[in-house]
Amino acid sequence: MSFFNIFDISGSGMNAQSVRLNIVSSNLANAQSVAGSAAQAYRARHPVFTTMLNEQFGSDAASAGVAVTDVIESQVAVEKRYAPDNPIADKDGYVYTSNVNTIEEMANMISASRSFQQNVEVIETAKQLFLRTLMLGQ
Repeated sequence: MSFFNIFDISGSGMNAQSVRLNIVSSNLANAQSVAGSAAQAYRARHPVFTTMLNEQFGSDAASAGVAVTDVIESQVAVEKRYAPDNPIADKDGYVYTSNVNTIEEMANMISASRSFQQNVEVIETAKQLFLRTLMLGQ
């Protein structure tokens, strides 16, 4: 494994956490949205992460990062509320709210932010080690 792979690995982790933060922000922005039917209601989305392996090492493959391979919708049922005065209510007077759990999303946001921050720290440490190694030759 090359010393420079550290930057690739941490960079891919930062990219994946950035996607995760964008999805969390979208979920939080739509947490209070309502729709006229259950099919139209906003459903929380979650990223699917996959470890990327470096094929050049054969069976002793060293991990070379992480990638977001898919974004899936939550299967939790949406809430049905009686609101006959709402203009988008169905014929029975119900509106359907999103299934976003704001507490879960806030925890996801904190986790993604900390993961991003840790990847930045890895890059900073690797950079400092690289610079100190170069200084040995002076």
